[in-house]
Formats: sequence, structure tokens, C-alpha cells
Amino acid sequence: MDLTPKQIVAYLDDYVIGQKDAKKTIALALRNRYRRMRVEPTLQEEIMPKNILMIGSTGVGKTEIARRLAKMMGLPFVKVEASKYTEVGFVGRDVESMVRDLVYESINIVTKEFEEKIKDKIEDEVNKKIIEKLVPPLPESATESAKESFIKTYNLMESKLLKGDLDEKKIEIEVPKKSHVEIIDSGMPMDMSSMQESLNKMLGGLNKEKIKKEVTIKDAKILLKGEASESLLDQEAIKIEAIKRAESGGIIFLDEIDKIASGKSNQNQDPSKEGVQRDLLPIVEGSSVQTKFGQIKTDHILFIAAGAFHVSKPSDLLPELQGRFPLRVELESLDEEALYKILTNTKNSLLRQYKALLEVEGVELEFDDESIRAFAKYSETANEKTEDIGARRLHTVIEKVIEDISFNADEKQGEKVTVTKELVEEKLDKIVDDEDIARYIL
Repeated sequence: MDLTPKQIVAYLDDYVIGQKDAKKTIALALRNRYRRMRVEPTLQEEIMPKNILMIGSTGVGKTEIARRLAKMMGLPFVKVEASKYTEVGFVGRDVESMVRDLVYESINIVTKEFEEKIKDKIEDEVNKKIIEKLVPPLPESATESAKESFIKTYNLMESKLLKGDLDEKKIEIEVPKKSHVEIIDSGMPMDMSSMQESLNKMLGGLNKEKIKKEVTIKDAKILLKGEASESLLDQEAIKIEAIKRAESGGIIFLDEIDKIASGKSNQNQDPSKEGVQRDLLPIVEGSSVQTKFGQIKTDHILFIAAGAFHVSKPSDLLPELQGRFPLRVELESLDEEALYKILTNTKNSLLRQYKALLEVEGVELEFDDESIRAFAKYSETANEKTEDIGARRLHTVIEKVIEDISFNADEKQGEKVTVTKELVEEKLDKIVDDEDIARYIL
């Protein structure tokens, strides 16, 4: 997490084009979290995160900015849609479930980190179990010559196993019998979730027997890895670290916040929308939420809300909720130049993805510069004539142009295919010019 705001923005520039204000605001919010962890403990509790409200059309990079940051920092991150929650008392997901989702994500991140630390131990345990199947241990009464022969065979098998020479050989292993399917639904009310957890434990305890399976050694390594890591990992330490990380570093990205705005100006007021906002208040402000891994405080979780706000305005949200998102940032719509840069300057850009996909078929796909400019131009025109869906329009436009090349890829094996400006114009001119067709196809 020890990255300066400039370093954070530089990292984001590789994946998201433009939106300097949004990047700067989020970079500062994350740096302040790092700074908070370095101040004296008594002051730490007083420093609250400055939640962010991002305003901008779909496809301009709101979610991408938040997701990339969380990935870079190794922080627990969940993206949820505000529109799928309902007020307590209605049928649907309650807002507390977003915090439980965050804890599950944190558990996954910490478990992977702990597994990485004891990776060698887990591998040794798995290999030991496999070799025992290949070379059964000798009885204690075995002669010295038999023991020497056993050690030689053991070492030989171990060497072959580590090299991967035995991957296709079949062995019989014992795996725990699944007596039930455990369903984890973080949307359940907490009392129901606790009851389900107790039932899972009870059913799991009833049937501890193992079943025998004949599998290849390659598959056996995967099947036995889960069992080995479960026995070697300190589950309690994982739980404590995961709760701590979710509390102090967790990010909840609350998308479509504009869909639950119901200001006085709105004719069709939906009382449940205001109810969801009221339910959100204590979580965003700071409260304790009960999860199956223990209580989690939401005081220092960073909330990033986002919405297009085409129909409603941020001022249509409850004043108390507006006050919980003090940092406002507006994202700009993408023009032709920005769309061109998205195709050429980003890591793992769309064009690179299409090239890699057709490379699988033995086709070398190339895009000349004029064709890339044409993609950007047609995408911008389609966004202006129909709904503005930002960079997502590029997917539709490119797919339409290379559809036939992709379909006939098996006939072009070993060939080099270049997408030209003429091909782009031929495929898109009529569609983009006719607004009615563009609405359906692009």
C-alpha cells in the first residue's frame, strides 16, 4: 500500500484513459488510508475515510478505476448494484449483505496469501501421500536389505514424481465423501445464515467417511491439495487477519446509486428506494455487522458510489446520505481521441485481445492505424446518435467488423489478415448513417 498518489495515477494510466480528476481523487483517498495506519492509535479511530461519489455515463471507466486499484493494492473489493437491494421488510437482499460479501472476499485473499507462505509444505504433504500409494511403507519386521531396496525405490519414485514423469499414471486415493452441498448465500438474513451454518456443520459431522477414487496423479495433486492446505492452515489466524483487512482496507463500490435516488421532483416516487437509502446510512456512517466469521465494523471501509445521474441528480439522494459522500468527481464522456487511445495505449487492449484469440487459429491479425482511427470515429458517432455507452461501444463496433474474419478463421490458417479503413467503412457506414438500424445493431 506504500505508493504515492503520483505512482497510483501512473499505474491507472496503463488501464484507464483520461479521467485525471477521478484518478487523483481516488489516489488521494487510498494514500490517506496508508497515512492513517501510520498515525498514533488514539487518532486513528478519529480519522474517517472520505467516501467518493463518481458521476458519469456508463463505460467511461468508473468501475475500472476502482477495481484496478483494489487489485493493485491487494485489498478486499466488492462491486454491488444499489438497485438490487430492498428495504428491510421487503423480499430481496438486505444492504448488510454487501459487508458480508466483502468479508468473503477478504477471506479468499488472505487464504491465498497464507497458502503461498506454506506452499512448499502443502506440496510436500501431497507428494508424500502420493508416494505412499506408489510405494507402500514396509512393516517394521522387514530385513535390512528390504529396507535399503525400499529407500532406493522411494527416492526413484520421488524423483520421477517431482519431474512430472508420473502425471498420467493412475492411482487410487481417498477423498472425503460429500454428504451435502454447502450453499453460501451472503444475502440471507443473519439469523437464517447462522442456522444454515449450524446445519452444514451437523451434516458434515454426520458423515466423515471417505470414498475411494481412481484418478491420474496430475488430478490427485489437485484433489489432495485442498485437504492438505485445510489441515496445515491456521483457520483462526486467517479469520482474524481477514476481518482486520476488510475493516481497515476494504472497498465497497456501490454502482447505480442514481437508481435509488427519489427526490421531491420525481413524479413516480418509490417508497422502497428511500428505504434502501435509509438502510445504507448506518453502514456508510459506521456500524457493526454480524458475519459468519465474526463482527465487522464498517467505520473505516471506503465506499465509492457511482451513477450516471441522467434522470435523477445527486441532490435527489437523502441529505444525510449525500453528506456521507463528501468527495464528488465528474467523469468526462469519451471523445474520438480518447477512444483511439483506449485501443492503442492501454495494456491488454481490445485489439491485442482479438489478435491473441485469432493467433490460436494460426491467423495473424493486424490493424492499420487508419482502421483504428475509424473504429474510434464510428464509436463516437454511434454514441452521439444513440445512447452514450462510452468505451463499451468499441466492443460492438470491432466485433461487427471482424465477425466474418473470425468465423472463417479455420480457412485462413497461416495467413496474415490486415483490417483496413476501407473494410471498417464497408461494414459500418450504412449502419451508423441509419439511426434506426444503429439503435438495434450498434
